[in-house]
Amino acid sequence: MAKPAFATTVRLKTLILSAAAVLTVTALCLSVYFTGAYAVFYGETNRRIPIYSVERSDKAVSITFDCAWGTEHTDSILDALSDYNVKATFFMVEFWAEKYSQYVEKISSEGHSVGSHSKTHSNMPKLSEEDIRAELTSSSAVIENITGKKVELFRAPFGDYDNKLIDIAEELGLYTIQWDVDSLDWKNLSAGDIAMRVINGVKSGSIILMHNNGAHTAEAVPVILKELIARGYTFVPVDELIYRQNYYIDSNGRQQPAA
Repeated sequence: MAKPAFATTVRLKTLILSAAAVLTVTALCLSVYFTGAYAVFYGETNRRIPIYSVERSDKAVSITFDCAWGTEHTDSILDALSDYNVKATFFMVEFWAEKYSQYVEKISSEGHSVGSHSKTHSNMPKLSEEDIRAELTSSSAVIENITGKKVELFRAPFGDYDNKLIDIAEELGLYTIQWDVDSLDWKNLSAGDIAMRVINGVKSGSIILMHNNGAHTAEAVPVILKELIARGYTFVPVDELIYRQNYYIDSNGRQQPAA
């Protein structure tokens, strides 16, 4: 008679554990829904993930440019954006914004959104909390003083992040933005190769990574804009692409509406 009793006990424990697991997952989901937090849970590990792309069905996408060196090709990029009536997002390092303040003002005045790309373009997860705050607050302040507009977006240098960095950015009112389409323009690919990487990689809600001073970026931009617009895509700045509340981020970094 001992074996049936033992089996019953095992089954009971299994049911209790299963019920506990369901309650835990439910509680986490409710937390995400009501707080709008973008946390992703892997088993017992709570890992935060930035926004790589956005769940949308309207074929809206964002094209972004990181600004950390030079301006030789920036006017050509702005001309192409203007020709196709496209508004982009530029992520600026503080030392770049200070050196080329006239470009910061021009980019903002033409209707593009501007975000922080840190103060010194350092590997921020390796910094202390105090230094991270200094990087974010200082870079945002410099940009805001030039544009007169609040900075709400942040892109980590090298795309390198951890929970600490995302937590601090959020506390400072910043959405941490990555990308799901990498043009690799920083590798000095040809304009054609850059354009095809982007065109073939884009889907509704994509965030495209480019750089303002890539050797062949300016040549690729009009090709990208013309083809994607012909395919029915529309371009909006990142701050118009993302959800601001009642969302979660899935394991692929795609921002999803909680509802």
